[in-house]
Amino acid sequence: MEVINSRLISWASILDDKTREQALTTATLPIIYPHLALMPDAHLGLGATVGSVIPTLRAVIPAAVGVDIGCGMIAVRTQYAVKDLPADRKRLRQGIEHAVPLSAGHYNRRFTATAVPRLAELRRMAASARFDPGQYVANWELQLGSLGSGNHFIEVCADEADTVWLFLHSGSRGVGNKLAQRHIAEARSEARSRTSSCRTRTWPTSRKAPRI
Repeated sequence: MEVINSRLISWASILDDKTREQALTTATLPIIYPHLALMPDAHLGLGATVGSVIPTLRAVIPAAVGVDIGCGMIAVRTQYAVKDLPADRKRLRQGIEHAVPLSAGHYNRRFTATAVPRLAELRRMAASARFDPGQYVANWELQLGSLGSGNHFIEVCADEADTVWLFLHSGSRGVGNKLAQRHIAEARSEARSRTSSCRTRTWPTSRKAPRI
């Protein structure tokens, strides 16, 4: 852990100059309380630093880092050992790329047998919540099981015992972005409405204005 200053603490494994500068800028915001913290995976973001914890006082930031709702990571231990992998790892990579649609604009063309039960469950959950993902992205169902662009990845790795793991950093694809954009727009509209409805109050010079 590195205490950069009273407003910024870092657990970052690698902290380049631009990421550090971005975090320092965010940490100067008066709404930050008590301090901003950088996690081990901290890296440069569009607004604030990706991999940062940004606690606020009397304020809500709808999308400080990004708009990838549902983005996450998971690691699964397989039954295989490193010796079970093919000598030519290129074939393994190409096999994954063939099975999983990669990057923006690419998605499945059909549903596999294993995806059908999960898809039915998601439809039931959406109906129960009176929510229609299709109003945001028409082909959201076909995006399930695909991999976004940017810093999302599928990784085959091994632990100290040479056991093979599958490591995934997934995104929410188009539907998450559309959902986020809608709620960000609603938050901005609400903020403008509240600001415009505020009245300016003046105080006589003979009395002291109350502290706010």
